[in-house]
Amino acid sequence: MSAPASTLEDAIQAALATVDDPEIRRPITDLGMVSGFTVGDGLVKVDLLLTVAGCPLRDKLTSDITAALTKIPGIDRVEINFGVMTEEQRKALQTTLRGGGESAEPVIPFAQPGSRTRVYAVASGKGGVGKSSVTVNLAAALAKRGLSVGVIDADIYGHSVPRMLGVEGRPTRVEEMIMPPQAHGVKVISIGMFTAGNAAVVWRGPMLHRALQQFLADVYWGDLDVLLLDLPPGTGDVAISLAQLLPNAEILVVTTPQMAAAEVAERAGAIALQTHQRLVGVVENMSWLELPDGSRMEVFGSGGGETVADSLSTTIGARVPLLGQIPLDTRVREAGDGGTPIVLAEPDAPAAKALDGVADKLAVRRESLVGKPLGLMVNAKRG
Repeated sequence: MSAPASTLEDAIQAALATVDDPEIRRPITDLGMVSGFTVGDGLVKVDLLLTVAGCPLRDKLTSDITAALTKIPGIDRVEINFGVMTEEQRKALQTTLRGGGESAEPVIPFAQPGSRTRVYAVASGKGGVGKSSVTVNLAAALAKRGLSVGVIDADIYGHSVPRMLGVEGRPTRVEEMIMPPQAHGVKVISIGMFTAGNAAVVWRGPMLHRALQQFLADVYWGDLDVLLLDLPPGTGDVAISLAQLLPNAEILVVTTPQMAAAEVAERAGAIALQTHQRLVGVVENMSWLELPDGSRMEVFGSGGGETVADSLSTTIGARVPLLGQIPLDTRVREAGDGGTPIVLAEPDAPAAKALDGVADKLAVRRESLVGKPLGLMVNAKRG
């Protein structure tokens, strides 16, 4: 327990320190947002600096600050005077968030040697296998377990993650940093947040590489436990850029039971052999349709997921497990269209339970010791 405040001012300062900025998820006092306050006759007036004018989360800040301060005995009213940070104050905030000096260049935190973030790139050989549905449900399931989770919608041409996670807000900029919107406890960034309406993105390799680099380096992700990337289908430019920017990313292959889809998925997974990335496993989606009488209809055939896992195990020379089989369920599509993944909307549905099972395996996976020093000492003396 914290020590009791010796004065009313100390109590107010302590209460303000419990309020986090809704986007950055750090105390407003640490971020330099509280420029001052006065107190008298049960009224606290707080001067609060927003990062940008017209911040869409000012109502959330108002309610959180009011709730924190009115818990203090003798305080029954709160007034908040909103201002906006100067350019110098925003630069200071950017420096604080990046943890470096003013000259520090943006870096990809997940590619640094000390990063503890598990990075999963969700890949598929072809479109239409439900890769994005698997991505958003795994993200929501992992966040439900209390993990800090981020999602990059790296499917530049076919971005759909914001809708499926119910993200409606747009990113906020703090100087050269981008604050990602959040939904269901998941931070999300997508090219769809920077385009007008439903406009098509017509880019070639260099621009795709730069977009992915910005999503990784310019977005303030905070301390993530897990980062998921929803990749475009196939083995094109984005997959190659990912290998260059995040060589430690692990590949999760999504397929359907259909043999034609499985053969293409094998090629998507086999790229890991060339990029020296680890294959974490295979997820078979749309495995069967449960009928009212309890029987199963294998709409897309059977065995594709196991075939991909076995083939990749042979190709890679290490066991690539089949992490789960997700039944075909219209509620997965309905939940995605509604912006609430099925693992949250209907957690008892068979598809939700199967996705939760895959999330369990990703959440508890032990870290590999490959390439890590074990701290062993070599004794030069011989008996």
